[in-house]
Amino acid sequence: MAKKIAVLMTDLFEDSEFNRPKEAFEKEGHELIVIEKEKGKVIEGKHGKKVTVDAAIDDVQPDQFDALFIPGGFSPDQLRADDRFVQFAKTFIDRDQPVFAICHGPQLLITAKALEGRHVTGYKSIMVDLEYAKANVHDEEVVVCHHLVTSRTPDDLPAFQREALKQLA
Repeated sequence: MAKKIAVLMTDLFEDSEFNRPKEAFEKEGHELIVIEKEKGKVIEGKHGKKVTVDAAIDDVQPDQFDALFIPGGFSPDQLRADDRFVQFAKTFIDRDQPVFAICHGPQLLITAKALEGRHVTGYKSIMVDLEYAKANVHDEEVVVCHHLVTSRTPDDLPAFQREALKQLA
């Protein structure tokens, strides 16, 4: 059954960490809705990929979606400064719904104080932040904890996509 996936991202997202999972999810019939501050705004990845925002954060609720996807890059660090995005992400963790966060994506979950006791991974530079968030940190290509799927870098995308798709099945 097709699932509706909320994608939280803004400018300077890591292009491949959005594009490749998006293609994998859509190939299986799932729908992705890109959420930012302003609907219709064109955001740009670190390597030039342009994406039009589907919905404004003020116009959506977590219960409209089956899963949450947080691509990496500088996007998660920018979004976590806005409580609306933090609360939106926290709701998925609190409800034990599928959450897919790669690279710097877990930064949004750190700010949401949603990782204590959970098994996670992330980009090398946020490993200490994950430890301070009281997460159980692993340096592995993909870590699955209940419905939370995390990976480190674009090199880990095949494993990340495989495990995320299992959560959506």
